[in-house]
Amino acid sequence: MTLLKTLDHNPTFTPTHALPAADRLIEGAPEFTTWAMDEARDGKIKSGVWQATPGLTHSIKGETFEFCHILEGVVEITETGQPPVTYRAGDSFVMKPGFVGTWRTIETVRKIYVVAY
Repeated sequence: MTLLKTLDHNPTFTPTHALPAADRLIEGAPEFTTWAMDEARDGKIKSGVWQATPGLTHSIKGETFEFCHILEGVVEITETGQPPVTYRAGDSFVMKPGFVGTWRTIETVRKIYVVAY
C-alpha cells in the first residue's frame, strides 16, 4: 500500500452531484460536482476535486479546516466583517475552523480540496 496519492485534475470516474442546502443558497442556482479521491483517519481527512457553477452561498466551516487550490474559474470569498477576496486559477487559500461568510462563484470553478474534520 502506498502512502502517496496523486490528485487527478481532470478525473474520468463518475462524480457525485449536489445542490446547496436551501438555508445556504443566497442567489443563483449553483450546482456542485465532487470527485472524492482519498480519505484518511476514519474519514476525518478528505481530498479530491470539486466544481461549482455560478451562484452565491453561505459558507460556514464550523470545526472544519479546508485547503483549496483553484484549478480554473473565479470565486469571491467574503468573511463576515471583512472585505471580499477574489481567487483565480493558480491561487490557493485556507478557510480555518470558525470561518463564516459567503462564497460567490463568478465563473464555474474547479478546485482541489483537502478537508480536515
